[in-house]
Amino acid sequence: MPPPRAHWSVIEVGGHACELHAPPEPRPGRALIYLHGVRERWLQDMPALTELVEQQRLPVIAPRTGRSWWLDRIVPSFDRGITPERYVVETIRGEVSRRFGVEPPGIALVGTSMGGQGALRIAYRHPATFPVAAAIAPAIDFHQAMREAGDRDDGESYDTLWQLFGDVERARQETAILHVHPLNWPRHQFFASDPDDVHWHDGAVRLHGKLAALGIPHVAVLEPRGGGHGVEYYDKVAPDALRFVLDALDQESRRLA
Repeated sequence: MPPPRAHWSVIEVGGHACELHAPPEPRPGRALIYLHGVRERWLQDMPALTELVEQQRLPVIAPRTGRSWWLDRIVPSFDRGITPERYVVETIRGEVSRRFGVEPPGIALVGTSMGGQGALRIAYRHPATFPVAAAIAPAIDFHQAMREAGDRDDGESYDTLWQLFGDVERARQETAILHVHPLNWPRHQFFASDPDDVHWHDGAVRLHGKLAALGIPHVAVLEPRGGGHGVEYYDKVAPDALRFVLDALDQESRRLA
């Protein structure tokens, strides 16, 4: 847990710890749900994202689900009664509404790495609830990581996937790319990946290609920024991601006006 900052705390929602940012004068009608990566970093461990959230007075709830990959499958190490996806879509969304008075479409999903693919995948499956999603260094092709786990220094990170699927092809069927619907998609989606991210960049490029082929609007930042996969890169693209999210939420608010 990082050192405490003003207006940040850890709360319990549905029996699980969540990081909370509750600014004293929150930006009205806007809120974020942040999905963490496989290394389970706290949002406050990422300086640029944290500072931007504070500057913009954005309410945030960041659920802690372990190495769940934010899937719509029961992950026993997380919870035996609710899937990680349903926990976000139902429990956390409900807590955002109760605590901050913010309802869809004013709630954006933002994630890094494992959480980046989770933000996209959940938005693809629930575009009416989450029309705004932003992913930094998304770990999209997790089925490939299963195949390569023995040769990677974070190979144990994929144990959950092997336990849930037991097969690379079954896992591939649950990746974000295969949940893109040609006629029903989140209106605002952003993802950023660095070419130096040797394990995950190809998945972002493939997602960009599929969205472009289907004519689905999106913003893909795929040029070199340096940093590969980790906090250094997250901080470099955080301003782009948060700017996109705020512009998208503003557009959504005007749709309701």
